[in-house]
Amino acid sequence: MAMEITQFLLAAQSADAKVRTEAEASLRQFQEQNMPVFLLSLSVELSNDDKPVESRRLAGIVLKNSLDAKDAIRKEQLVQQWMAIDISIKSQIKDSLLRTLGSSVPEARHTAAQVIAKIASIEIPRKQWPELIGSLLNNMTQKDKPAALKQATLEALGYVCEEISHQDLVQDEVNAVLTAVVQGMNLAEHGPEVRLAATKALYNALEFAQTNFENEMERNYIMKVVCDTAMSKEVEIRQAAFECLVAIASAYYEVLEPYMQTLFQLTSNAVKGDEETVALQAIEFWSSICDEEIELQEFESPESGDSGPPHSGFIEKALPSLVPLLLETLLKQEEDQDQDDTIWNISMAGGTCLGLVARTVGDAIVPLVMPFVESNILKPDWRCREAATYAFGSILEGPTVEKLSPLVQAGLDFLLNAMKDGNNHVKDTTAWTLSRIFELLHSPASGFSIISPENLKRVVGVLLESIKDAPNVAEKVCGAIYYLVQGYEDAVPSSSLWSPYLTDIISCLISTADRTDGGDSKLRSSAYETLNEVVRCSNIAETSSIIAQLLPVIMNKLGQTMDIQIVSSDDKEKQGDLQASLCGVLQVIIQKLSSTDETKTIILQAADQIMLLFLKVFGCRSSTVHEEAMLAIGALAYATGSQFEKYMPEFYKYLEMGLQNFEEYQVCGITVGVVGDICRALDDKVLPYCDGIMGLLLKDLASSELHRSVKPPIFSCFGDIALAIGEHFEKYVPYALPMMQGAAEICAKMETADEEMVDYGNQLRRSIFEAYSGILQGFKTVKPDVMLPYAQHLLKFIELVSRDNQRDESVTKAAVAVMGDLADALGSNIKLLLKDCLFYDEFLCECLRSDDEQLKETAGWTQGMIQRVMVL
Repeated sequence: MAMEITQFLLAAQSADAKVRTEAEASLRQFQEQNMPVFLLSLSVELSNDDKPVESRRLAGIVLKNSLDAKDAIRKEQLVQQWMAIDISIKSQIKDSLLRTLGSSVPEARHTAAQVIAKIASIEIPRKQWPELIGSLLNNMTQKDKPAALKQATLEALGYVCEEISHQDLVQDEVNAVLTAVVQGMNLAEHGPEVRLAATKALYNALEFAQTNFENEMERNYIMKVVCDTAMSKEVEIRQAAFECLVAIASAYYEVLEPYMQTLFQLTSNAVKGDEETVALQAIEFWSSICDEEIELQEFESPESGDSGPPHSGFIEKALPSLVPLLLETLLKQEEDQDQDDTIWNISMAGGTCLGLVARTVGDAIVPLVMPFVESNILKPDWRCREAATYAFGSILEGPTVEKLSPLVQAGLDFLLNAMKDGNNHVKDTTAWTLSRIFELLHSPASGFSIISPENLKRVVGVLLESIKDAPNVAEKVCGAIYYLVQGYEDAVPSSSLWSPYLTDIISCLISTADRTDGGDSKLRSSAYETLNEVVRCSNIAETSSIIAQLLPVIMNKLGQTMDIQIVSSDDKEKQGDLQASLCGVLQVIIQKLSSTDETKTIILQAADQIMLLFLKVFGCRSSTVHEEAMLAIGALAYATGSQFEKYMPEFYKYLEMGLQNFEEYQVCGITVGVVGDICRALDDKVLPYCDGIMGLLLKDLASSELHRSVKPPIFSCFGDIALAIGEHFEKYVPYALPMMQGAAEICAKMETADEEMVDYGNQLRRSIFEAYSGILQGFKTVKPDVMLPYAQHLLKFIELVSRDNQRDESVTKAAVAVMGDLADALGSNIKLLLKDCLFYDEFLCECLRSDDEQLKETAGWTQGMIQRVMVL
C-alpha cells in the first residue's frame, strides 16, 4: 500500500536548510526500511494530478534515480534491487506510470515516459513486461485518445527504443512501433507536439528498422515521410527530421541512391536559407556521408584485399554543387567565435565538412576550392580573408603531396605575412592553417618538407613574434610550433637545422605559460605541451646543455607552486593544473637526459631534489597531480635504477594510496605501471615492499568497484614483480595464479560482437601471457617446478587464443613468447603435455609466415625451445 509522502517531498525542496535536511533524512529512512513501498509511493505521487507540481517533479527524479545510474556497478545494484521487488508491487508501479502518460501536466508525462523506459531497459531484455509495447501502441491506435497522451506515448516509445537493443523486440513489434511512429508524423492527422515526439521517436527507432529498410516499398514510405517532415513549418520538427536523415545516412548508406537527388535539394535549401539549428543538421548529413565513404575506401584499400560493401561515390557525384555550397557557409562567421573553441556554428560545420570532403575525394577538391581562396584572400572584409584561409587549411588532408605542394610553397610566405593581419579572426585561422601545414606537409624523416633550410629562420621568427599575440592566437601558434618540431623528430641531419633556435623557442614558451591574460589555463597547458614536444624531439647530442639548463628552471617553478595561497577550491584546482603541467615537463626532461650515458649523470645529481619536489606535490593531495607526478616518478625510477631504493620508505605510502584509488581509476592504473618501473629499477631490492604491493594488487583484482581497464596492467605487473624477486615470488603463487586462471576463463566466455569487449579481451589476454612469462622467467633458474601444476591450463589457454581470429598482433606475440618461456623454464617436465598438444605446430607456422620480423624471430626462438624439450 502506497504511503503519503507529499509533505516530505515538498519539505525536501525548502529554502530552510534545517527543514530540508530533516525531510531528506525521513525520505532516506523510508527508502531503507521499505524500498518497494517507497517506489510505489513515488509512482502514485507522480501519477496524481491533484498533487503539487513540485512534489511530483521530485518524485519522478527520485524514482528515475532509483532505477538507473551512470556508474556501472551502482547501476547493476539498482537493477538487482528492482528485480527483487514483488511482482504485484512492480505491476502497480508500472500501471501508475502508464496512467501518468495521460496526465494534464506536461512535466509529469515527460518524466513518466523516461521512467517507463528505464524499467523497460531492465525487464524487456529479460523477457518481462511483454505487454508494454502493446499498451503503448494501443494509445496510438485508438482514435479518441487525447493528443497529449499520444505525444507522451511516442516519447515513451522513443526512450524505450533508445534504452533497449534491437534484438529485444520481434519483427512484428518493430513493424508495429515503426507504423505508429511514422503515422504520428502525419501532418493531416496530428498537431505539432505529437509530430515532434513522433519524429524524435523515429530517430531512436531507426536502429530497429534494418528489415524495413531492406524492403523497397517500406523504405520508400519511411523516406517520403521523413523528407516531407523536413519541410514542416515548425523549426524544431524540421531539425528533428534532419537528425533522422543524418542517422539514416550512417545506418543505411547502401540504399540511399534513389533518394540522393531529393536529399541534395532538401539539404541545400536548408543550408542556404533555414534556421541555423536546421542548417547544421543538413551539413551534418553530408559529413556523415563522407564518414561512410572514407570508411568504405579504407575497407576497399589494397591492403585489406576485401571488396567490401558497395561504395556509391555520392560525394564525388555531388562535388560540383556541394563544394560551392560549403564554401558559402564559411562566410557566415560569428563576431566572437575566435574567442571560444566550443562554439559550433554554420561556418565551423561547413569547414569541418569541407575537410571530410577533401579526405573523401582527394585531389578532385583542389580546383574547386582554390578559386574561392584566391578571390577572397585579399578582400578588405575580414570575413572573406578568414573564410579563404579556413578553406585552404581545411583541404590539406586528403589530396596528394604532389597536388598540394606547389600551392603551399606559393602560399606559405603569404600566410606568414597574414600573421600580422589587423583582424584577430584572420590571425587565429592563419595560425591554425600553419599548424596543419606543418602537421601534414613537413616530414623531413620521410624525405619531404615544405620548409627549407632557407625559410626556417623566417618561419621560427614569425611564430615567436606571433606567440605574443592575443591568447587565442598564441594558443594556435603553440600548435604550429608543436608540429614544426615534431616533423624534425628522428630526421637526422635535418634535426640539426632547428637546434640553433631551441633556446629562443624554450624561452618564448615559458614566457607564454607565465602569461596571466589567458583567462582560463588553456594557453598555459598548450605552452607546456608544446615545450614537452620541443624537449622530446630535440637532438640530444646537440642540445643536452640547453635541456640541462631547463631542468632547474622547471624545478624552481614547481617548488614555487607549493607557496600558492589557497583560498578557494578554484585556487586549489589552478595549483593542481600547474603542478600537473610542470611534472609533465620534468618527466620528459628526465626521459630525454637519461636516454644517453653522458647526460644521465645530470639526472642522477639532481634526483634527490627532484624526488623531494614530487613528494611535496603528493602532499598537496590533488588527483590531477597524482597522475602526472606518478608518471614522472616512473621515469625517475627508470633513470636512477637501483639508487631509487633510498626513496622507497618515503614514497611507499603514496604508492599505496595510488593503488587504493578506485574512484580515480586512471591514477590507480598509472600507479600499477609505476610499480612495474620500480621493479625493473630495483630488482630484488623491491622485496621488502612486495607483501604490501601484492596484497593491494590482489585486492584490486578482486574488487567489483575498480574500473576494468586497470585489471590487465595488474596482471602484467605480476610478471614484473616475479622477474624482479625470482624465487621469492613463490609465496604469492597460490593467490596470483588462480586469479590469472579465472581471468583466462572469463576471456573464453567474452562477448565477441561488442568491439569494445573484443579490445578489452585482447588487452586482458596479452597481460595474462605477460604475467606467465615474467613468472616463468623468474623461477627458471631456481624453482621452475613451482609452475608445473599450471602448465596444462596455460597450454589450453594458448590453444584457445590461437584459434581466435579476433586476437590482435600483440596477443599473438605474447602467446608465442610465453609458449617459449614455458618450454625454456620447465624443459623435459612438459614433454608429455606438449606431445598431447596438436595446435602449436600450426600456430607457430602461421607466426613464421608473418610479415612482422619481431613475431617471426620470437616464433623461431619458441620453435627451437620446444624442439629442445622434445629431444631431451
